[in-house]
Amino acid sequence: MAVFTAVTLDDLTQWMEQFPLGQAVALQGIASGIENSNFFLTTERGEYVLTVFENLDFDQLPFYVHLMRHLAERGIPVPAPVANAAGDLVVALHGKPAAIVSKLEGSSQMDPQPVHCAAMGAMLARMHLAALDFPLHQPNLRGLDWWQATMPQVLPYLSPGNAELLRSEVAFQAAFAAGETYPQLQRGPVHADLFRNNVMFVGERLTGCFDFYFAGVDAWLFDLAVTVNDWCIDLASGALDTARVDALLDAYRAVRPFTGAEEASWQPMLRAAALRFWLSRLYDFYVPRAAEMLTPHDPTHFERILRDRIATPAPRLAHQE
Repeated sequence: MAVFTAVTLDDLTQWMEQFPLGQAVALQGIASGIENSNFFLTTERGEYVLTVFENLDFDQLPFYVHLMRHLAERGIPVPAPVANAAGDLVVALHGKPAAIVSKLEGSSQMDPQPVHCAAMGAMLARMHLAALDFPLHQPNLRGLDWWQATMPQVLPYLSPGNAELLRSEVAFQAAFAAGETYPQLQRGPVHADLFRNNVMFVGERLTGCFDFYFAGVDAWLFDLAVTVNDWCIDLASGALDTARVDALLDAYRAVRPFTGAEEASWQPMLRAAALRFWLSRLYDFYVPRAAEMLTPHDPTHFERILRDRIATPAPRLAHQE
């Protein structure tokens, strides 16, 4: 959520007339994140978030915004997209796709405890089940195909040791995806980026999750691994914290029990989730785009996590028949 496209209140004077929100009275750029231009938008009717999409086009965006609406209609706490007078959820602003969504209550819990991880696990399982009947389909655009295409762009910048780590892990994941177990994994729409800064709390109550613009159809276990790799770790070392892992997995399992194929795939999927964000951070660090308020994330954080997931046996998912 950086700012690549500058937007002012004057730009919104006429543009806002198509929405049932009244006039814009305040606009503030959001500095965190790295993909789109995001703003806190205050109108005569309330508080919202305005997103101008920098990479996704008008043909790709229906999957994301309609998934959010689908989940919201089924009681999952996510931002609800606001339609304009013509019923469109995505409209042009400065020649780029843009959308307005409701602003969630609360703030991100950047030091999650087991109680927060349990709330996260339960909501993630409910989200997966709620999206099962979502009619649109789009693959995870940051999956194996993207890893294989992006790796050559960052290899020239890496030390020999890190280059070998990247090559070997992409090869490992390609072999895992081609094996017998991977096709047996439960699949459906996933968020694919459920870091702690994309979830809101009021005290210990989870009030919602947002930033669905990496969503796609993938293994539910990948979504869970991405979440565990951020919520349940020691930030300094990247090692998993047992109490938080247990709280998140127990709460998820209480809503949707795991399968045998998922238990067998847990360690490879934790590695896949670490690889995905190490590679994307390497790309953003070494092949950056110009943007206001943009600070690329440190790639070494997910290098540490990936090395730990390779070296350390994964906690069991406690498969139940």
